[in-house]
Amino acid sequence: MRFLQDFHWSRCSFAVGCGNSSPSKMKLHLRVIASCIVVVFILYQITNFQYLHTKIETKLHPFVSSMESHSSSTKIDYLPRGIVQASSDMELKPLWPTKRPTLKDDDEGDDGRGLGPRNLLAMSAGLEQRGSVDLIVRKFLPENFTVILFHYDANVDAWRDLHWSTSAIHVSALNQTKWWFAKRFLHPDVVSIYDYIFLWDEDLGVENFHPGRYLNVVKSEGLEISQPALDPDGQKYITRLPPAKRVSWKVQDNVRCPDSEAPPCTGWVEGMAPVFSRSAWRCAWHLIQNDLIHGWGMDMKLGYCAQGDRRKKVGVVDSEFVVHWGIRTLGGSSSSAPKRIRGMSRGDVRVESRRRAKSELRIFQDRWDEAAREDPGWVDPSATLVAEGDASAAASRRRIQQRKKKSQQKRPRRFNFRHF
Repeated sequence: MRFLQDFHWSRCSFAVGCGNSSPSKMKLHLRVIASCIVVVFILYQITNFQYLHTKIETKLHPFVSSMESHSSSTKIDYLPRGIVQASSDMELKPLWPTKRPTLKDDDEGDDGRGLGPRNLLAMSAGLEQRGSVDLIVRKFLPENFTVILFHYDANVDAWRDLHWSTSAIHVSALNQTKWWFAKRFLHPDVVSIYDYIFLWDEDLGVENFHPGRYLNVVKSEGLEISQPALDPDGQKYITRLPPAKRVSWKVQDNVRCPDSEAPPCTGWVEGMAPVFSRSAWRCAWHLIQNDLIHGWGMDMKLGYCAQGDRRKKVGVVDSEFVVHWGIRTLGGSSSSAPKRIRGMSRGDVRVESRRRAKSELRIFQDRWDEAAREDPGWVDPSATLVAEGDASAAASRRRIQQRKKKSQQKRPRRFNFRHF
């Protein structure tokens, strides 16, 4: 009985309307309920504000996922905030004091990091293409470039006699592509101090190419992703424009692309010599699939990383051109590399590499299509651009037809006078 009485008292003490409840207790209960309502309302407002703030941040920084931000914050919670270094670089640090200025010694640089703006040249390198690589590096080093070589034939010692070898970073892994290297060694946080990242093949002729002039055009035109033009006298070319034009966004002299606003007709660069801005590379790095090492199909999607309209921010710099020799190096072309790998000749290795590249192209496209279907919050900006381009092309054709009709209507009639 005592237990039931205690239970009845406790139940009534938290309820409104018990028979033995006094007015003061009822007022107290009402105040508690009102306080709870206010607390719930405040919590709702805070949660709603955090949601809106996260949504705005996602729009402003679409290439930094919330999961990565949360992961990074939890990892550094155990450290004092002032000691955290969230990024890195490829700059070589001396083991002893030298007179050579470093990024920290010179504070008068154009970008506040010392030594002015810095850029990165990352390039695949095999011993058989040593001469071509040497010419390219000697073009870039005087322009304040940091150079990293990806040795796919695992032969590094043979480069030691070149005078610039000790100034470059050498990474070696047998029979890997530049996309494999880039995914593992060019993380956006590692290369964040560089304004532009050149991710080039080794078989490029740069006799008529100047990195400084090229970057001046890229900056003045606001290109996020670009490449130099290809010499029409070489193996092939992308564009051929009058000398007065410095940049092209649309393929010229191509009957298959008269009005198309989609790659490879508009806003497209090839995979042999792409150049990325810092923000575009952060997106492109995430686009590289960890297990697809050939990179086939990526060139058709790089426009999504242009931080805006690919018709204006992805282009070919026609005023600076290179020659693409088209030398096949897949499977290892160095004379020191084994000519037979797992019972296959070098020719067989190249055939199998090409087959895998074509297979990866299909896999990449299937992954893209599946990801686009399964992400309800993703809106394809390029679809809007293509629709706008098709609409503008159709409107342009209608205007031309209307002008023709008007000109025909204004044309004076011709009379045939008969002579009687």
